[in-house]
Amino acid sequence: MKFIQLLLFVIAFSISCKNQDKNLQTAKVEDQRPNILVIMCDDLGYSDVGFNGAKDIPTPEIDKLAFNGTIMTSGYVAHPFCGPSRAALMTGKYPHTFGSQFNLPANSEVTVGKGISLKETFFSKVLQEAGYYTGAIGKWHLGPEPDYHPNKRGFDYFYGFLGGGHNYFPEQYTAAYNEQKAQGKEVIFDYLKPLELNGEIVENPSEYLTDELSHKAVEFVRSASKKENPFFLYLAYNAPHVPLEAKAEDLKKFDHIKDEKRRTYAAMVYAVDRGVGEVVTALKEKGEYENTLIVFLSDNGGKLTKGATNFPLREGKGSACEGGYRVPMFFHWPGKVASGKTFPYPISALDFYPTFAKLAQAELPAGKELDGKDIWPTFSQGQNPRKGEMIYVLRHREGYSDVGVRQDQWKALKTNQNNWKLYNIEEDLGEQTDLSANYPEQLAKMVFEAEKWSKTHTEPQWFDPEELSTIWKEKNMAQFEETFKIE
Repeated sequence: MKFIQLLLFVIAFSISCKNQDKNLQTAKVEDQRPNILVIMCDDLGYSDVGFNGAKDIPTPEIDKLAFNGTIMTSGYVAHPFCGPSRAALMTGKYPHTFGSQFNLPANSEVTVGKGISLKETFFSKVLQEAGYYTGAIGKWHLGPEPDYHPNKRGFDYFYGFLGGGHNYFPEQYTAAYNEQKAQGKEVIFDYLKPLELNGEIVENPSEYLTDELSHKAVEFVRSASKKENPFFLYLAYNAPHVPLEAKAEDLKKFDHIKDEKRRTYAAMVYAVDRGVGEVVTALKEKGEYENTLIVFLSDNGGKLTKGATNFPLREGKGSACEGGYRVPMFFHWPGKVASGKTFPYPISALDFYPTFAKLAQAELPAGKELDGKDIWPTFSQGQNPRKGEMIYVLRHREGYSDVGVRQDQWKALKTNQNNWKLYNIEEDLGEQTDLSANYPEQLAKMVFEAEKWSKTHTEPQWFDPEELSTIWKEKNMAQFEETFKIE
């Protein structure tokens, strides 16, 4: 009898241990933190990818991710051109609030000697401190000097260039750089400077720039997969930003496009698509695909004079109209992000900072102020994460400012010193029918909120071009004297 009791006890204990082990395994799966891969293109048009309707530019690799994920049809960045948009992404704050309203000028290590405020902790640093292996590949444009270098802002690994753009063919930009260096020229244009790896010059790169960045991203994934902790990779392509330069074999695929700029632009986008496919293949080969959140977007709208299209949006890069800062965007994460869906509600790249931090189980810096919010709970439920809230855009021009405000279905807009106008942006994507006379109270409320928001801004830390600093002072632009008047 005692033997039977002992036997039953041993069996029960064994089953209990197995169940506990199974529960622990389940808990580990549920608590597993995702890899995060942000793929950012430069000046990519809203309608220049297949998932947003492109007919003449095939993007099969990007489209596979988009259609197997959730497409953000109202995805915004915080500014309609490069530098401020990227500054907002990394800080989770509107760039106007810390003096980054303008691009850092070319060769800014010589002419300015500044970068994005060191008081602002980048979300890359937050993830790094949470144990993530972090990498940035491609365009930086957030400060070229050592204190502002990617390796000082939360990235374990950096391969790319520090300025606002770059030429694409190494045989061309290397020869031009070496020639100017031999002539004793001290200031050499950013687009010609050597690529770098963690602060060291890359000698004799051999590949077309987009392919070079893609292959370095593949290497990063393979290396990161060997580590115990998850990784964060910021893959910031230069394409299809000018100069319009494409490989001959890619150009041949677009012989049917008669416009030369559009043809070259299309070939550049095609090269990005090829690279995205290679990175996805690496993720799958290394068993990282299922647990990687992939976020794809552009830093701003496409530049219409350089081959891009933003249909059905109005205008493009640099504009407070939708085409300037509503961008192609999707989220992809197997089993965690809904497949084959579109998300119609407005979200902002400002939201990435708190959202990624929460997914990474990371702590936000003490006292850190954010203009974005954690959208994951509402996004996962298909609900509007910003119901009733405002999303702003403000671009300074020569002596005046353009402003756009989005709230639910409404868009208030002031451009080119014209009167404020109001659109139902859900029904009128092209911003053609002004409804301000029909809904004056709605317009007044949105303009009032925009003016209140403007009071959080600080003086620009730099200007691009520098001549704008004189206009800024002469026109007293920081006071927005005419901007928020409704006539």
